[in-house]
Amino acid sequence: MTTLNELALTDTAPALQRKPAGKKSHWGTYLFLTVMAIVWLIPLGWSVFISLRPFADTNKYGYFSLGGHFNLDNFVTAFVQGQTLTYLWNSVIITVPTVLLTLFLASMMAFAVSRFSWKFNITLLIMFTAGNLLPPQVLAAPLFEMFKNFVLPYSISDSGSLLNTYTAVIIVDTAFQIGFCTFVLSNYMKALPHDLTEAAFVDGAGVWRQYISIILPLTRPALAALGTLEVIWIYNDFFWPLLFIQSGDRLPITTAIKNLQGQFLTDYNLVAAGAVITVIPTLVIYLVLQRQFVAGLTLGASKG
Repeated sequence: MTTLNELALTDTAPALQRKPAGKKSHWGTYLFLTVMAIVWLIPLGWSVFISLRPFADTNKYGYFSLGGHFNLDNFVTAFVQGQTLTYLWNSVIITVPTVLLTLFLASMMAFAVSRFSWKFNITLLIMFTAGNLLPPQVLAAPLFEMFKNFVLPYSISDSGSLLNTYTAVIIVDTAFQIGFCTFVLSNYMKALPHDLTEAAFVDGAGVWRQYISIILPLTRPALAALGTLEVIWIYNDFFWPLLFIQSGDRLPITTAIKNLQGQFLTDYNLVAAGAVITVIPTLVIYLVLQRQFVAGLTLGASKG
C-alpha cells in the first residue's frame, strides 16, 4: 500500500521540477534591443565606411563595393580644409553658456513650482511645457525680424543688431530647452521630502539658502543627466546658427560642415569624413558621462 508520505512526495515532485516563477526568458527584449541598436548604428557605420574610401574609387567601383583601397586621407583633408578647430571653438562658445544658463534657469523655475504652493505654479509649468510644442520653423521669421530690429552699438555687434552674434543663438536655444528641463526637474524635486526644506525654514534658512544648499545638491544626478542631453542637443543644432549667423567664420562645427561641399561637385566621401569628425566630441562626452546620465535617469524614475 502507498503511504501518505509517498503520495505527498509524488504530488510535490512535478512542482519541484518547475522553473521558478520569477525567472522569465527575455530573449524577445534582447532581440528587439539588438535590432534597434543595429538600425541606429547603420548610418554611423556607413559614414565611416564611405569616409575611408577615396572619391576616385567610389566613382570607379561604386559606393556599395569593396573595390579600391582604404585610408585616412579624407579625415586629414576634412580636418584641415574644414578648419575644424576654429568651428569647434565656435560650438564651445555657443554650447557651454547655453547649457549652464538653461540648467540654472530651469532649476530655479522647477524649485518655485514644485516646492511652494501658490496660485500660478501649475499654470506656469504648463506654459513652460507647452512652449516645446511649437515647431522652430514657425517662430523663425518673427525671431529673425525681432533680432534684426534690436539695435546694438557697433562696438558690441558689427551688424548693429543681435544678428550675426553668438548671443542670438544662445538666447533662442535657451528659450527652447528651458521648458523640457523645467518639466523634468520639477517632477524630480516634487519627490524630495518636504521635511528638509521645512526644517531649514525653521532654522532660519531663506528661499535662496534652501535652493542652493539643500535642493541643488540633491538634484545633482538629474542635472548631470539633463546636462549630458543638453550638450548633445545644442551641439548638434543646425537650424538656429544657420539662420542667425551670416559670417562663415562664426558658424558652429555642425553648420560649417556645408563648407566642404563644392560649388559644382560634392565629394561625399569628404563630407562623410567631416560628419564623423563632428560626431566624435558628442560620443566622447556621452562615454565620459554615461554613468552619471544613467544614474540620473534611473534615480529620477524610482522617486515616489
